Amino acid sequence: MANWCSNTVVFEGTPEAITAIQELFQSMKGKEEKTEQGQLPDFVPDTNGGYFFNIYWNEGDEGQFQYETKWSPNTEVLQSIADLHELSFIQEYEEMGNLVYGRATYSEGMLNDVYLEEEDFDQYQFDEQTEHYHFEGETFESDYEIVETLLERKIAKNKI
Repeated sequence: MANWCSNTVVFEGTPEAITAIQELFQSMKGKEEKTEQGQLPDFVPDTNGGYFFNIYWNEGDEGQFQYETKWSPNTEVLQSIADLHELSFIQEYEEMGNLVYGRATYSEGMLNDVYLEEEDFDQYQFDEQTEHYHFEGETFESDYEIVETLLERKIAKNKI
């Protein structure tokens, strides 16, 4: 049984391209509901996985989608979609069971994928007795704020 990687992607481009993306995701969602199987766009070869599962979006969010993938993000599939429709995107992904947490940015054919590595996760500890996380002298009920802080620092460091 796969662990589910949660993904959020925001596409940017011309209004026509965003409309095409909305139609693509609507089509994949419809097929998934009928077949109860993950989906790929028709133009993406079925060779490396990267299937979209549980696709959804909030009313009015043009070009922004949430979905799940098995184990890891499907950034390569998103690149194929973006290239075909001449779009850029930002993808945020997480699967904390396997310590997968990152953000991929794709624009003008260039991918910048920044993600946390094992040594990043080693910077904080979980106290089983109190069920709290400890990071840089502070206590947290959840590790979400901690990993987001670590990722933002890593992104800032990559820009230098």
